[in-house]
Amino acid sequence: MEQRMHAVIEESLAVHGLLFDLIPAIRRAAQTMIDSLRSGGKVLFAGNGGSAADAQHLAAELVNRFLKERAPMAGLALTTDTSIMTAIGNDYSFEDIFVKQVQALGKEGDVLLCLSTSGNSRNILKVLPVARSMGIVTIGLTGLGGGAMAGLIDQLIAVPSKATPRVQECHILIGHILCELIEG
Repeated sequence: MEQRMHAVIEESLAVHGLLFDLIPAIRRAAQTMIDSLRSGGKVLFAGNGGSAADAQHLAAELVNRFLKERAPMAGLALTTDTSIMTAIGNDYSFEDIFVKQVQALGKEGDVLLCLSTSGNSRNILKVLPVARSMGIVTIGLTGLGGGAMAGLIDQLIAVPSKATPRVQECHILIGHILCELIEG
């Protein structure tokens, strides 16, 4: 058991060590989010499963605070309203849960940050062209290669791993870096 724990920690550290190559993409995403927030925009977050939890976590860091006492920032997780999500899922399809919310809540100049470890989540793939058509900048956190999302996203941050747990660990680290940069 101890040997397995060591192996997991070593694997995680190895993937985290590769994140230095993503610094330019992370900096660009942070600046995009800062520019949107400063001009009265908001950051919308979307993801499924563990990525939905990360979306909620990051939205909370913007609205409340991260490290500094400051005014609240406009962040909204599209994964939190079960009535909206189940109504859309029932009346239309699960693939539309983010599309309808972006159409209702998003505006030109906003940012949509999508989290998908595979980059192939159908409801994420479906919302990206809708957001782009509305003038919303899309940022994607994915795993190795970015999946189908890579061809649809404005700014891609692809963690260089196919192991879902390692990708998720890196996504929350990247999310925290974004929050720290946004907070200044």
